[in-house]
Amino acid sequence: MIERYIYAVTQKLPQNQRDDIAIELRGLIEDMIEERIGSGEASNQVVEEVLLELGSPREMANKYRGTKKYLIGPELYDPFLIVLKIVLISMSVGLGAVFVIQSIITPPEILDHFVKLIVALVTGLPQALGWVALMFVLVEYGGGLKTKDLGLDKAWSPAMLTAIPDPKRRIKRSEPIIAIIFYVIIMVWFAFSSDFFGIYVFNDNGFKEVVPFLNEEAFSMYMPFVLLFFATFIVKECLKLISGKWTMKLVGYTTVINILGIVVIFFLITGDSFWNPEFMNDLVQAGVVAEGSEGYQIGEAIWRNSTRITVAILLIGLVWDIIDGWIKARKK
Repeated sequence: MIERYIYAVTQKLPQNQRDDIAIELRGLIEDMIEERIGSGEASNQVVEEVLLELGSPREMANKYRGTKKYLIGPELYDPFLIVLKIVLISMSVGLGAVFVIQSIITPPEILDHFVKLIVALVTGLPQALGWVALMFVLVEYGGGLKTKDLGLDKAWSPAMLTAIPDPKRRIKRSEPIIAIIFYVIIMVWFAFSSDFFGIYVFNDNGFKEVVPFLNEEAFSMYMPFVLLFFATFIVKECLKLISGKWTMKLVGYTTVINILGIVVIFFLITGDSFWNPEFMNDLVQAGVVAEGSEGYQIGEAIWRNSTRITVAILLIGLVWDIIDGWIKARKK
């Protein structure tokens, strides 16, 4: 019960303070118990009396923080800073990569590309900051995945403390962080240089052209849905980072977001105008393959089944994400 109480308190405090406060709080509880019983062994009743005197975990955490005025509370502030840094750095790296590739493809226009890079950084980074802050504010005041607000419950008792989660239920910080970096960079590439998704063709003089996978003429119509798809997945990874462990509530959020993702994917890539309708002809024109050759036939077969293959891979991945979370959330 004592360990559960300490865990509940420290989870509401900044990461770098938790270990020290856990030691201090454990010592305080032991001293209070000793005052009541001396050197004897404490009963559950004595422990409950001490914890009731200390107050709910939220009340105790507030005492350690010394303030209650915040837009994004201490429970979410560390994850907020982590996500913000990830998004801003990943976005900068993605835009930098776009600039480098554009400069390689069209060297005479390097000055124009540089100006576009500066404009994208000046306009994009503040927007990213705003969206990340808004998401965490909504989680803060909308309930999100935070622990129950036991401090507002006058009937709080130590019996309401939840068990310390099994290590197998915990989510390594590196997992959502890597996923967020990947999604942000892909979003930047789609938003600023979707024509880079394709087959890069080189000749003796170096780079020649890109044979695009996507239908550039119609892709602007799909852009909002593509960005929505990746944005919802970033939200999912942020929720994992905030929670720090698999719970049935997190599994529920993951299920809803993954289903939404499946619907968006199906809507996007099954459309006739999403993929480049002249992809194989463009490969022939670029000299990558000869029409009618064995390589052409293999490439055509892969291209013809690319939609089914992509849907199958993504579907398997998203369904496994739900199942894996559900299995881990059931562990005591």
